[in-house]
Amino acid sequence: MPHNAQDSLTIHVSLGTRSYPIEVLEGSSSPGNSAFISFIRTSLERSWSGRGCTKALVISDSNVAQIWASSIASQLSATGLEVAVAEVPAGESSKSLAALSSIYDRLMDLKADRHTLIVAVGGGVIGDLAGFAAASFNRGLPLVMIPTSLLAQVDSSVGGKTGINHPRGKNLIGAFHQPIGVWIDINTLTTLPDREFKSGLAEVVKYGVIQDPEFFHFLEINAGLALNRNPSVLKHMVARSCRLKADVVELDELEHTGVRAILNYGHTVAHAMENVAGYGEYLHGEAVAIGMVAEAKLAEKLGWIDPLLTQRLVNLLSCMKLPTSLRPCDIQLLMAAMKHDKKNRSGRVRFVLPRRLGHVELTDEPTDDLILAVLTTIMERPS
Repeated sequence: MPHNAQDSLTIHVSLGTRSYPIEVLEGSSSPGNSAFISFIRTSLERSWSGRGCTKALVISDSNVAQIWASSIASQLSATGLEVAVAEVPAGESSKSLAALSSIYDRLMDLKADRHTLIVAVGGGVIGDLAGFAAASFNRGLPLVMIPTSLLAQVDSSVGGKTGINHPRGKNLIGAFHQPIGVWIDINTLTTLPDREFKSGLAEVVKYGVIQDPEFFHFLEINAGLALNRNPSVLKHMVARSCRLKADVVELDELEHTGVRAILNYGHTVAHAMENVAGYGEYLHGEAVAIGMVAEAKLAEKLGWIDPLLTQRLVNLLSCMKLPTSLRPCDIQLLMAAMKHDKKNRSGRVRFVLPRRLGHVELTDEPTDDLILAVLTTIMERPS
């Protein structure tokens, strides 16, 4: 059930010496917020790199800097830290060596040492970029994540993945670097454009399919309230998504056991779509929504799930105003792109497919003919 929007919900990510809290709450954007100041101080004291911290660099982008980052910088100053702000252009192009180098320059100007705090304020791009700067400068700085998009709040801010793009591929340069704390204020979602907000809902739905039937049912009941950004529903939705992802990360922090692969449900098709259409044509969550439908239909054709489950998924995504069918495109190009998926083995495309609601498995059972047939059935007809 949703909680009172004013209460703080705390999720603990248990990773031994790299453990950290995720705080989910509403309303922490005013300067001097005592809860935020206490969170920062406690997080710094908990970690070796945070102790003795006297400086902080807030990293944000041009969409978020004036709305949220300046307020966060003021609050950090109230803790007694010397604070500087680094702003990069908004968009995927900032996940680059050039943007990373500009952050290194700001850290040099700040005379940063291994106890200098990095604070990432923004969506997934900022989290990945700032996180990798924190992972790599002086071989590791303390990092606090303050995600301001729904996608970042429920996915990329949790789990320690950081990285930038190479001209030949996404996220090819990166490291695992856990934050010392994640601060999620759902008020930041009030300024998020509708399309971006709905995109984040796709990853929320994913958690219900892969891990939690009760959560999936909660989303079915509350889809309208979620779409209207009801604070109580948002808090529960974000906190539960973080808990579910944390459960996976605790079992497979560095992607060594294969457990973390379940988070890729819908992503084999989605990544291929993004690659073929060109990044930006589909938002990530839009591609994941379509990918989840395609991969549910694959599971259905294999006899793993009942068609009614696929229909429930389609209905929920439709209620959340997310796409469930492919725009016309060259299916052979999609197939070729899937051949490069990182989950593949021995030349066979591998998918994470549902066995039932709340449980998925990694498999290479789908044949090329079956994949082609399913993609054809979900493709819109040219008008």
